[in-house]
Amino acid sequence: MKQVFRSEQRGGANHGWLLAKHSFSFANWYDPSRMGFGVLRVINEDRVAPHTGFGTHGHRDMEIVTYVLEGELAHKDSMGNGEVGGANAGVIRPGEIQRMSAGSGVMHSEMNHGNQEVHLLQIWMLPKTPGGAPGYEQARIDPASMRGRLSLLAADGGALVHVNSDVRLYAGRFDGAETAELPLLAGRLAYVQVARGAVTVNGERLNQGDGLQMADVSSVQIQGGEQAEILVFDLGLPH
Repeated sequence: MKQVFRSEQRGGANHGWLLAKHSFSFANWYDPSRMGFGVLRVINEDRVAPHTGFGTHGHRDMEIVTYVLEGELAHKDSMGNGEVGGANAGVIRPGEIQRMSAGSGVMHSEMNHGNQEVHLLQIWMLPKTPGGAPGYEQARIDPASMRGRLSLLAADGGALVHVNSDVRLYAGRFDGAETAELPLLAGRLAYVQVARGAVTVNGERLNQGDGLQMADVSSVQIQGGEQAEILVFDLGLPH
């Protein structure tokens, strides 16, 4: 099974300071057929105007990954990240990945303190187990690891950041003759989100903002990139 979800089919909102596009039901946009895919619950493409942002708000029982494409996003939370002397500076830049496990509950803010718009993808995934202590990680991605191949960014162990979710999240950049194939175990789902450019995945031509969800396929096959940057999710089913 393959289903393409085009960029223009996404929900969204323009709040002036925030231009948001939702691949799955979120906030005031509700589509009963778009309530998630496997353990993947949210992919929001956000553009945050300079000197604005998301004020302090709470989350719980969700694994949240932030992937910045342009600009800088300042994160501050109730765990002390983003505070002077905190464990992490909390500023997320292009070429980095941030993971926040909401666990039993966390408060945080995300602000654009700069003069440039911040363009980002924020991803929510259902946890393997609810509750527990919240957590935070931030890591730099080696650009060479993404060139013409898929780099493992987030997983339940063995990746740049750890997520308490049945997912393996990859990112890659593809142009020209570069190709890649990601094998999938039986029963796994796959979701591909195009962050930039255009690419062909399992025979489907995808452009920026498009998503492709697949079930009952043995691999994710990538070719025909045109300055493409993509995220690939190897997904389990919710517990």
